[in-house]
Amino acid sequence: MSMDQRDLATRLAYIVGEKLEVESDWPRSSSGGSTPATRRARHPKSKGAGEPRLDSVTGVTSQRLGGSSRTRMAAAAAAVLTVAAGLGLRAIAQGSVAKYAGDALYTVLLLTLVVLVAPRSRPVAAAGAALAFSWAVELLQLTGVPAELSGRSVVARLVLGSTFNPPDLLWYAVGAALGWLAHASLARRSGPPPAPVSARE
Repeated sequence: MSMDQRDLATRLAYIVGEKLEVESDWPRSSSGGSTPATRRARHPKSKGAGEPRLDSVTGVTSQRLGGSSRTRMAAAAAAVLTVAAGLGLRAIAQGSVAKYAGDALYTVLLLTLVVLVAPRSRPVAAAGAALAFSWAVELLQLTGVPAELSGRSVVARLVLGSTFNPPDLLWYAVGAALGWLAHASLARRSGPPPAPVSARE
């Protein structure tokens, strides 16, 4: 190979190399490739120690996980206190006071259980679910099924009751309102939930 041929081959290789390098950096969104901007977006800088981190299993941030755990602990404590208040009320009071206060506490207990299962539920949604279940149980007493079950089990008597009483519906609503106020107050103190973090960040 002559000197001119080798020089020409060297120049051609240099031109082809430059062309390949330019094409490798060119946006390829139409063919499913990635641009330098998207590659940088896929590999961001590591987050600081104070920023929320995305859990690879649950898909939620560490702040959300911590908030849900605290909410569940508060709901569990509230449920225990509600049961204790109901038992104490039955021990020191009788008649209509014990009965209707027990109805209100029954719905409050249901609300704490809703929050325990779904800690991120809104106060109005948790109160509505507790009230709906309370009313459903009370209306079920019209069928006579709860009365029959209550005669066989103490647990059924505590959960389902036995006899339909229209004023109970009102006191269930009172309990739902009280529970909603308490839940909303705690939610305001804890602040708004953290913004979701995308898995691509």
